[in-house]
Amino acid sequence: MKSGFLDKLIERLGRIGPEDVQNYLLQLAQEKGLIETVFNAIQEGIIVTDANGRITYVNDAACELFGLEADTSIGKRLDERVRGLDWKSLSQSQGAISRDMEIFYPANRFLNFYIVPLLIERRMPKDGASNHAGPVGHAIILRDITESRRSTEKTIESERFNALTLLAAGVAHEIGNPLNSLHIHLQLMERKVRKLDGKVKEELQEAIAISRAEITRLDSIVTQFLQAIRPSKPLLHPENVNAIVEEALRFFAPEIQDRDIVVEAELRPDLPLIEIDRDQIKQAFYNVIKNSFEAMKRRGIQRIRTDLDATHVNISFTDTGGGMSAESLSRVFEPYFTTKSTGSGLGLLIVRRIVREHGGEMAIESNEGKGLTLTIRLPYLDKRVRMLEAGDLRAEGGGRKAETR
Repeated sequence: MKSGFLDKLIERLGRIGPEDVQNYLLQLAQEKGLIETVFNAIQEGIIVTDANGRITYVNDAACELFGLEADTSIGKRLDERVRGLDWKSLSQSQGAISRDMEIFYPANRFLNFYIVPLLIERRMPKDGASNHAGPVGHAIILRDITESRRSTEKTIESERFNALTLLAAGVAHEIGNPLNSLHIHLQLMERKVRKLDGKVKEELQEAIAISRAEITRLDSIVTQFLQAIRPSKPLLHPENVNAIVEEALRFFAPEIQDRDIVVEAELRPDLPLIEIDRDQIKQAFYNVIKNSFEAMKRRGIQRIRTDLDATHVNISFTDTGGGMSAESLSRVFEPYFTTKSTGSGLGLLIVRRIVREHGGEMAIESNEGKGLTLTIRLPYLDKRVRMLEAGDLRAEGGGRKAETR
């Protein structure tokens, strides 16, 4: 950063009057205001710090990305306002640094964090020595790369699932045939055991029952695996989401009573019918509610809320369980990843696949130790054409225009 203008001003201070000084200060204030207006108009976040990492300027975009307030942030250390930022390692470099980072507040986003030191020429005593540049702070440019990052992740995930699909076909065939054979032989054994008497009969019947239960469990694992990586195409019909939520809660009624769980359902009554596959959405709700109950153990509170915005019906599930850490949240949709001692790690993966097949979205918010909220957003298209009023006509000749959405 060159200081030629300020140097000239300093050199002339002894020869200018108060009015000139006032004019210079007004000019500087106007230029500062213009620069701030320009910085607040751009989408990238901009933060300027001094040499000690204290914020000297932050634009509106940066405030929105990090959930900051400009007035209360000026003069504060950046690493105090942005928790988890390793400011020491970032500020020690003599050159520019570009890093990608993931933030979870106020929203889960991926940012490119570009930091460059600010240097200003300092004059040495007039002994022939040349000027040298010293660091006076840092400029940080923040770019939201969430969409590109998630697009890349979807591409990688698609390739991974394509490979898993090829594997699944072979695995399901190789496991399914032996399971069917075992089931048939157990039936034959059971018929012969019925002819026996005494303790031997009881022992064999118990062994057969255990074997049959294990076969059923293996068959369920294979079925879940296939559903997770190769869901069937949804059969869409107009359905009431509230009715599906209520049906899911009725299914869990015995478990709700046994675990002493309080369920608070706030279901908006004027939701439109949406085109969904009832069975698949019901399965998604089952998995989410089951995860909530397992996270809360006993005597928890499950809140289910349905609402509506301009484009989607929103279904949120909030529990009072232990929540998830930031690291677990970033891995929650990985195949076979689970934070529970028992579990397949496929439940939420199945839910996300179902929601995506319906053109919907999923979001998870959690603070470790403070519960978790999972929101499913399903699109509805009840107004595909809107007829404009006569006063809104734009076309020549007064023709009526249909607007598609």
